[in-house]
Amino acid sequence: MKILIIDATGKKILLGLILNKNIYTGSYINSKKNYDKLAILINKFLLKNKSNLDKINRIYVNRGPGSYAGIRNSLSTVKAIHISKRIDYFSYSHIDFKEKKKIANEPNKLKNLRELPNLCNKFNIKKNLIKPLYIS
Repeated sequence: MKILIIDATGKKILLGLILNKNIYTGSYINSKKNYDKLAILINKFLLKNKSNLDKINRIYVNRGPGSYAGIRNSLSTVKAIHISKRIDYFSYSHIDFKEKKKIANEPNKLKNLRELPNLCNKFNIKKNLIKPLYIS
């Protein structure tokens, strides 16, 4: 499974790539300049790690809460990738995991990116569905 993870909700745009047993990460300053070229940053990140969108099976994108512009741009970019490349995506929120983990008496934090796909499966995060959470 080849998975791309995008999180533009905080002070940095975080990108993750899971290729079988390997995990690659990258971060960029969360600025208007980088919002405008998010697709270019993703492509450069993938090329740097010897991959491309044609090799990706799934995309996970953080839908918030966080920066309105970061969320809007990352969700728009993922939707465009989905339409052009037919790659399924999952929009997650750390709030989803915290609320559900409290019920199960499990730790609240995502320990590493490798856990993300399993948590989305475990907590039935639906694919190709986006419900953004903006901070006002």
